Amino acid sequence: MHKHFSLLDVTRRHFFSDCGIGVGKMALASLLTGSVSNQATAGQAESPASPLAPRPPHHAATAKAVIQLFMAGAPSQLELFDYKPKLTEIEGQPIPPEVIGGQRYAFIRPDAAVLGPRYRFGRHGKCGAEISEMLPYLAKVVDDITLVKTCHTDQFNHAPAQIFMNCGFAQPGRPSIGSWVTYGLGSESDQLPAFVVMSTGNGISGGTANWSSGFLPSLHAGTRFRNAGEAILNVLSPQGADARLTDDTLGLINSLNHQRLSVAGDPEIATRIASYEMAHRLQTSAPELMNLADESPETLSLYGCKPEEASFARACLIARRLIERGVRFVTIYHEGWDAHSDVSGNVKNNCQKTDQASAALVADLKRRGLLDSTLVVWGGEFGRTPMVESNVARGISKGRDHHPNAFTMWLAGGGVQRGLTYGATDELGFNIAENQVHVHDLQATILHCLGLDHKRLTFRSAGRDFRLTDVHGHVVKGILS
Repeated sequence: MHKHFSLLDVTRRHFFSDCGIGVGKMALASLLTGSVSNQATAGQAESPASPLAPRPPHHAATAKAVIQLFMAGAPSQLELFDYKPKLTEIEGQPIPPEVIGGQRYAFIRPDAAVLGPRYRFGRHGKCGAEISEMLPYLAKVVDDITLVKTCHTDQFNHAPAQIFMNCGFAQPGRPSIGSWVTYGLGSESDQLPAFVVMSTGNGISGGTANWSSGFLPSLHAGTRFRNAGEAILNVLSPQGADARLTDDTLGLINSLNHQRLSVAGDPEIATRIASYEMAHRLQTSAPELMNLADESPETLSLYGCKPEEASFARACLIARRLIERGVRFVTIYHEGWDAHSDVSGNVKNNCQKTDQASAALVADLKRRGLLDSTLVVWGGEFGRTPMVESNVARGISKGRDHHPNAFTMWLAGGGVQRGLTYGATDELGFNIAENQVHVHDLQATILHCLGLDHKRLTFRSAGRDFRLTDVHGHVVKGILS
């Protein structure tokens, strides 16, 4: 006997579930068996019971995890890493037009006067790296980091530049690097999200697009944690809801979701199921993670961390604890580096908040034997101009505008050389003189350290294969150990 069929039953869901083998079922099969794109070349099938199960990389990895210290707003490399005495010599004069070329600026004229560095620099460590007096803690670990002085980007405004740094594309809608990493490698933790995001400071221009999963399954999106109190709001059961009631409620929801999944074949329902299961596990794992009672006074002092106070220091310590528990990718955004006025005050204020903890993270990972397997990446979305930004009407003076041509980032651990200064800018710090590193090159190198080939880590969407680096990017072999 044939099943009764009516045109009233024909909906979009019909084509995604009941029409032939079902488009949705094919998509779900792709999600759960890893048969599409990168999973055919970059790892084993995902298990339906554990869609973020660990998968092997394309090649031998030098890092298992990444901690990204994102200095949102763009730190001034000229006050921190790239000492240019020539700027002091010609301060108050315009940079020659031939140096400027056709460069555009967000808030100043190309003929703005030069502003010399506001702080002294010195050489530190066995490597003799040149570091600003504003980074006394980083100076102590400089032999464990690689300074890359020649980063450059295509973007010169904050939101698109931040999204470009994270997603390889300046507009929202593409997967972030953390999402690509968890898509390619899965997670070694079943108690915590694979990709965690925290923030300190004044707000992130690029917003949630910076940690979005884009067109990847949404289970690969970053999970936003607070760095004090409850890690995630509304995860703990309300008062009066005992463990049995919670288990029964979640069991019913899980049963209904599985029923709907069998009918609709929608991969996002599988994501919803995984999210509910993770939320249940987080009721135990998140409070344990956030409780710093088992950290020694010496460790808290190393970071400059007050256990119950939200701060960049606490976020860095939580990041180390996340990595210890198998989390694959952690990003901490510290906002407030946008020094359009009083660049010296801006740098001093932000260094006081971040320098000690950034250096402590490197030192702490090293003493725990985790630095070799953890890649730490520090930097912003672009740099600052050698020219001054001043505007009496707006109350702005002695600031620096956005500068995409050349800026500095540093990396530590996870397969990069130690005590290396890579690349050089011209005597004015305006253009790159040697060994340029584009944002796509940086992304390709981070993936390489994790054992992923940026050209093979792809996902088919809208009729073509996408990757983090689009059609660009080269691994920066000169910084690898």
